[in-house]
Amino acid sequence: MTVNTQGQPIKVQQVSVGKINATYGFESALDKHQAVERLFLSETGLQGDECGDPKHHGGVERALHQYPAEHYVYWQTQYPDRGWQAPGMGENISTVGMTEHTVHIGDRYQWGEAIIEVSQPRSPCYKLNIRWNAEGMSEQMQQLSYCGWLYRVIQTGYVSHADDLVLLSRDESALTVKQVADYFFNDPLNADGLAKIVASDKLTQKWRDTAEKRLVTGEVEVWDYRLFGELRV
Repeated sequence: MTVNTQGQPIKVQQVSVGKINATYGFESALDKHQAVERLFLSETGLQGDECGDPKHHGGVERALHQYPAEHYVYWQTQYPDRGWQAPGMGENISTVGMTEHTVHIGDRYQWGEAIIEVSQPRSPCYKLNIRWNAEGMSEQMQQLSYCGWLYRVIQTGYVSHADDLVLLSRDESALTVKQVADYFFNDPLNADGLAKIVASDKLTQKWRDTAEKRLVTGEVEVWDYRLFGELRV
């Protein structure tokens, strides 16, 4: 059942965009900078933001990445002396007060003139290990579900860091971002969890198709290259 929710607006701490570059030894737009001006949000993302790997990132189902600023405190305890701060995970939106535990798949938010909808958790990759000189970080991020999440754009328009995120609607029966990530990554052949993912109609189709394939084959796809940048034996 979908309900309108008049919750407390969430303040956006920072909005960030980036161009493709090779700052960390590979081509990506992971190295982003704070944007203080109003930007147009199209169906594929923010004005001035680029995607270095369109096969695995970006597109209409992954137009924006949000990451909880709270998580940087944890990463500082695990890997000191790194200068942890947004937008260190390549996020477009940084907030305090929204986490994978509380955000649901399909949540719709008003952000400035735009309306955005949570589409999936972010899949961590080895490039974060390199960016932070933190071996094993991507795997740890996946295990903890400290991934952040992605949005599709329902209504385009101008947005900025001065515009709060206001929850417009939520299906209270929908899975949280953490539940999806836990089922998908940490209990990947749990039939009940996979069935819930397949039935999550606001979840990105690729995730639902992957879950359905696991149910049929009883096999999990190999994650080694995504997590470590190499195939491990």
